[in-house]
Amino acid sequence: MAGQGLVLRRAAKTLANMRGGALVACAAAAAGLVAVAASQAAIASADILKVRLGGDVAQTRIVIDLDHSASGKLLDDGVDGRVLLLLGGVSAAGGQQGGAQGLVKRWAIDQDGGAARLQMELAGAAKVKRRFLLPPADGIDHYRYVIDVAALPPSAEAKAARANGPANLALRTSFLQPGQPVLALKKVVVIDAGHGGHDPGARGLLGFEKDVNLSAAEALKARLEQSGRYKVVMTRDADVYIPLADRVRIAQQAGADLFISLHSDSGPNSQVHGASVYTLSDKASMRAARFVKQDDWFMQASMTGDRGVSDILLDLTQRATKNRSAAFAETLVGHIEGRTGLLRRTHRDAGFMVLLAPEVPAVLLEMGFVSNPEDEAMLRDPARRDQLMDSVADAIDDYFAENTRLAAR
Repeated sequence: MAGQGLVLRRAAKTLANMRGGALVACAAAAAGLVAVAASQAAIASADILKVRLGGDVAQTRIVIDLDHSASGKLLDDGVDGRVLLLLGGVSAAGGQQGGAQGLVKRWAIDQDGGAARLQMELAGAAKVKRRFLLPPADGIDHYRYVIDVAALPPSAEAKAARANGPANLALRTSFLQPGQPVLALKKVVVIDAGHGGHDPGARGLLGFEKDVNLSAAEALKARLEQSGRYKVVMTRDADVYIPLADRVRIAQQAGADLFISLHSDSGPNSQVHGASVYTLSDKASMRAARFVKQDDWFMQASMTGDRGVSDILLDLTQRATKNRSAAFAETLVGHIEGRTGLLRRTHRDAGFMVLLAPEVPAVLLEMGFVSNPEDEAMLRDPARRDQLMDSVADAIDDYFAENTRLAAR
């Protein structure tokens, strides 16, 4: 467990000491450290020792005791009634959960790839006021990640209530059902219906791609929600245009465990037909890094403040996410085979914008060709389309079941 942390500390020291003519040599050394660290990306550097809560309805403190240092990324600050925080490189094998204390109605921690995910449902109008990491000191031999949640004043409470209206309900649903005991957390699946609004997508003999994509997305959402195991977020649920970057942000803000973008292909040859699945290409990794740094997202998640170490963390995150995306893509291909025709070399890679989130496993499914009469007829037939989406949902079930099995080893 300590190996990755040691690698990162060495990398930070190496990068911090870069001066003048030594830059090239140090950069080469740092590259070597990145390679070593990447090989250990699946190994968490810290374990959770204990979770403690204290305080009252004015302010509640959550303390996560760790055996090593860790950095946190706040995805949801609590204004919508839910706090969502990722602790990078932290193991939460088996998960932990607990009930009410002060402003916290209930909380749970589970594993999300290479990070521990803390979710809290708040008992009143409140938000995260501060968070920080305390190193070992004053007789305490371990690290403590501290989150302070404070009640909102009446004026801010009213503003938050207005912000949390029906238009934002998709991203503001409680992660636990009211009145139910604290159970395993639902996985968050973001479904992206490609195109929409003034962007119609490909045109078939019977209409536009955007309509097929939305119908398929609605069918997949209904199928996933039937199981009760998922929280499903749609990037769009009507014929509206959503910019590509905003679709990625929706997945990030929702704390997505999986992102799937549904599309319908087209081509000049009407005989070409079949489905294909895309994941992010290696060539698009630099584009993903630029996307992240547009708002300095990953530096905000790093508590070191060191750009070099942040770049290493980004690289590790991207590698782990690409591996998980590829694993889901292969599972998906295996499930849809037989439900629809497949292109040769069914699993492909590309630099599609919607696949760029470095922390969210993502695939783009081309369900078939609307330029092919047989494929278009299948995609527009509700019964056959539902069968295809049932296969996609089965693939999602198997993907998360396999992740759970591996985490339990």
